[in-house]
Amino acid sequence: MRARLKRLLLRVWPVLALLHVYIGAQLLPSYGPAARFAGAMLLGLSALLIPLGFLRAPRAGLRPARPPRGSSNLGAARRLLESAPRAGLRPARPPRGSRKLGAALRFLVSHLRSGDAWDKAAWAGFFALGLFSTTLVLTVLRELALLLPATGHWARPSAIAVPAAALLVSLVGLFNARRVARVVDVRVEIPELPPGLDGFTIVQISDIHVGPTIKAPKVRAIVERVNSLQPDLVAITGDVVDGAVERLREHTAPLGELRARHGAWLVTGNHEYYSGAGPWLAEFERLGLRCLLDTHVVVSHDGAEFVLAGVTDPHGQAFDPGHRSDPFQALEGSPPGLPRILLAHQPRSSQLAARAGFDLQLSGHTHGGQFWPWNHFVGLQQPFTAGLHRVEQLQVYVSRGTGYWGPPKRFGAPSEITRVRLAARGARP
Repeated sequence: MRARLKRLLLRVWPVLALLHVYIGAQLLPSYGPAARFAGAMLLGLSALLIPLGFLRAPRAGLRPARPPRGSSNLGAARRLLESAPRAGLRPARPPRGSRKLGAALRFLVSHLRSGDAWDKAAWAGFFALGLFSTTLVLTVLRELALLLPATGHWARPSAIAVPAAALLVSLVGLFNARRVARVVDVRVEIPELPPGLDGFTIVQISDIHVGPTIKAPKVRAIVERVNSLQPDLVAITGDVVDGAVERLREHTAPLGELRARHGAWLVTGNHEYYSGAGPWLAEFERLGLRCLLDTHVVVSHDGAEFVLAGVTDPHGQAFDPGHRSDPFQALEGSPPGLPRILLAHQPRSSQLAARAGFDLQLSGHTHGGQFWPWNHFVGLQQPFTAGLHRVEQLQVYVSRGTGYWGPPKRFGAPSEITRVRLAARGARP
C-alpha cells in the first residue's frame, strides 16, 4: 500500500507541481507584488487540492494484476489513489520536493472524516483540476502567440487574461455540467427493418458517473426526463458509478424508477470494474435493470422482433476472466434474419461488432471530450468521438454522456440523453 503511494508521490505529484510552477513562471512576473503573492498561493493550493478529488474513491472491487492496455497515466494514477485508505498517506521517505506537499495533504486528509467532508474535498479538487487544465492550455497558447513578431506589448494584458478566461470557461462549464442533459434526437435507418419496428424508440443514457459530485437529485432529474420521453426501451451504456455500492446505493436508487415498455438494459463500462463490478451488477439487477454481459435477448414489439445484445467493457477481462467483451459470443444462439442492435460501452468495439453482423451499436465512454480542447484528442484512443458513424454495414452512435467524470465541467461537448428512433431505409422522417 505505501509502496503504491510512494510511487504516486514520485511520479504524479511532482509532474503536477512542475506544471503549476510552469504556469507561475509564465504568468506571475507580469503581475504586481501583491497579485504575484496571491497567484503563487492559489497555484500552491491547486496543487494540493487536485489529488483530493480522487481520494473519495471505492475500496471495493477486484483490481487487475496489471493495468489494462490503453489505460492512460491519469487512469493509472486514479487507480492508485483509489487504493488509498482514509488516513495515513505518509510515504516511508517522501522526496525532498514533496515533503511540504505531503505534509499539507496529510493535514487535510486527517481532517476529512465524514462522507460529506470527503465529497466537499472532491468537489474542490475536481473543480481545481478543471481550472488548472484550462489555465495550462491557455498559458501554452499564450507563450506560442508571444513568439510572433511585435507581440511583446501583449505580455502583461495576456497574463491577466489567461486566468480570467480560464475561470470564466470553468464557471460556464460548471453550469453546463450541472444542468440536466438535453435530449438529442437521432434517426437511424436500418435495411429491411420490419414495419412493426418502424418508429421504435430507444432512449440511451451513458456515463452518468454517480459519485462524489453527482448524487441522487441529479440522477432523479435524469430519470424524470427519460420517463417523460415514454421510450419503448432504455439503454444504459456503462460508467454508471464511481464508488462502492455501500456508499452510493441511495444515489443510484432513482434508476429503479426508469420506465419503458420493454424495460431498461445495461452494459458495464470500465468504471464499473474500478468500483466493484460484481456487487454493482447485483445492485443493478435489484433495481430492475437488466444486464447484458456478452449475451442477448430477443425483443418482440408489435408483431416484429429484433436482437438486443450487450458486451462487457474491454477492460473487464482484466478484472474478471469471464467478461470477454465478445460480440460474437453475445450473438450465439440468436435467431437469424432479425435486426441486431449492440450495446457496447466503448466505440472501439465497433470493428468486431461489424464483423459479427450487427446493424447498430450504441456506445458512450468518450464524453465527447467533455471540455475543450480534449475533444480533439479522443481520436487517439477511440475511432469516434461523438455522433453517428458507419463501419461497413454497422452504424455506430456515440453519446457524449449524460453526466461527467472528474471536473464538473462541460465546454464544447454538451451532455445528452439520446432518443434513437429506428426507421426503415427510405421511409419518410
